[in-house]
Amino acid sequence: MNLVDWASRHPRSLEAAIRLDRLPPVLWLLATALVLWPTWGWMGARMLDRSDDPLGLLALAALGLFAWQGRRSLRASPRLGLLSVAALGVLASSLLRAGGALPPLATGLLAVLALACVLLAFLPHGQPALPVLGLAVLALPLLSSLQFYAGYPLRLVTAEAARWLLAPFFVVERAGSSLWIDGRLVIVDAPCSGVQMVWMGYFTACGVALFMTRMDDRAFLRRLPVVGLVVLGGNVLRNALLVGLEGAGHALGPLLHQALGLALLAVVCGAIGRRMLRAAPQGLALGEDRHALA
Repeated sequence: MNLVDWASRHPRSLEAAIRLDRLPPVLWLLATALVLWPTWGWMGARMLDRSDDPLGLLALAALGLFAWQGRRSLRASPRLGLLSVAALGVLASSLLRAGGALPPLATGLLAVLALACVLLAFLPHGQPALPVLGLAVLALPLLSSLQFYAGYPLRLVTAEAARWLLAPFFVVERAGSSLWIDGRLVIVDAPCSGVQMVWMGYFTACGVALFMTRMDDRAFLRRLPVVGLVVLGGNVLRNALLVGLEGAGHALGPLLHQALGLALLAVVCGAIGRRMLRAAPQGLALGEDRHALA
């Protein structure tokens, strides 16, 4: 039986399928979000009990702003392939969470990617997907997990690189993730690992690619290693300056310490943003009408 015969024999089913296909995007998003409500409860609890930084709210706000700005150019009919992927993600997240087969962060990852796929299903043809998926991942409360698994290796790399930078000016040796500099022990502690700078660097890359360029997914993917190198370089420079000042007997107070960190964070994010903008197609104007993507 072909589709025409099936439609002639089941007109009510065809009408229901058409109505379902024509549901507004906001209803699809709300329905998906409601099904995944345990994930949002877990994310909120992680933020409220201060076991993780609330930076994910920035990523959620960016995705919401992007969807709101492009609401007039959303497709009337979603791409069924992406909706199918979203449905599989919702099902897998719900079942694995209920069965306890995976930790909440892993099932949360499936949930946010499923919600991002629903949004992508309604975006105009040609809209890059990776920046949207990247912001969805960054919305998770993952900084404490990154600090636990990647913090110490990052501190080792940062301490060794800082030692090389300081060696021409001081007698400096590395002991684990700490540095002996002119007889003073300086600990490269958890905040010095640069995990938050990593988050901000990739948030900047996704935000600039999404709001200010028409970069395709392949071009975006090619620039992600550069983002990592810029973040690593900025974090090494920050630690080298702080350790050098402390080794010279001019340790900064808490306010100046934070000010230096914020200044270098701004430099790193600015460099990443500039790099992403340089990759934008010629003729792109900031604030250009996104309806041209339709």
